Amino acid sequence: MSQKLAYCIVSISPIRAEASDRAEMVSQLLFGEIVQIEEILSPWCKIKSYMDNYSGYIDLKHVYFLSEKEVNRWLDGIGLLTDLQCRIKTPWGEQRLVKGSHIPFEFTPEFMIGNHQFQFIDEPVQQRFSDTYEHALIYINTPYLWGGKTPFGIDCSGLTQMVFRFHEINLPRDANQQVDYGQLIDFEDIERGDLAFFANAEGRIIHVGICGDENSIVHASGWVRIDRLNSDGIIHSTTGLQTHQLHSIKRM
Repeated sequence: MSQKLAYCIVSISPIRAEASDRAEMVSQLLFGEIVQIEEILSPWCKIKSYMDNYSGYIDLKHVYFLSEKEVNRWLDGIGLLTDLQCRIKTPWGEQRLVKGSHIPFEFTPEFMIGNHQFQFIDEPVQQRFSDTYEHALIYINTPYLWGGKTPFGIDCSGLTQMVFRFHEINLPRDANQQVDYGQLIDFEDIERGDLAFFANAEGRIIHVGICGDENSIVHASGWVRIDRLNSDGIIHSTTGLQTHQLHSIKRM
């Protein structure tokens, strides 16, 4: 099959490990994200996301096909919604977008994706953050959701990927992929915004968080929370118990 390109037309589309509603959700697509359609298994399709090359299965009804020219036109000047949410008018009715959705970088009341026209009901107030740690605090108390990427449910690597994406650093999706990037840093040299990675007993990377000031770390564990970090791992701020074993620190 020749390459087919499409964009996500719904607010949030679950990416599943298999072509089934019962299959594990491994990630999510947000509105406006470009995908390559690798296989059509109607009513499912296998996709690879443009932003991070992540593969999985989504509902075919959640995407709309675009030509390569239309994709390039959409990607030219694309931005990310920093507001928690906003509403737009679409050809199929009013729709609510969530933080991280793809929108034009420069605000215009109306915009096009392919032959679809959209209009903002709420004008986004694009927030600015001094660094990735400050940005991550917006997600505090977001419940942990395996495969999640939004302020309504997120996992540890979804948090780091989305926060760094806002700061123009495009990390892979999973923690065991993210650890391959950046510069290795000694614990004594940690700076605000460094990523801390954690391993299980077999040495596999299973967790990641963003380092802050005074040995703090923001990470998604049960919910997005702030705990303490020492040279051994994460110390739960309430119980005082170590919850994760430190593997390495990386500066992106």
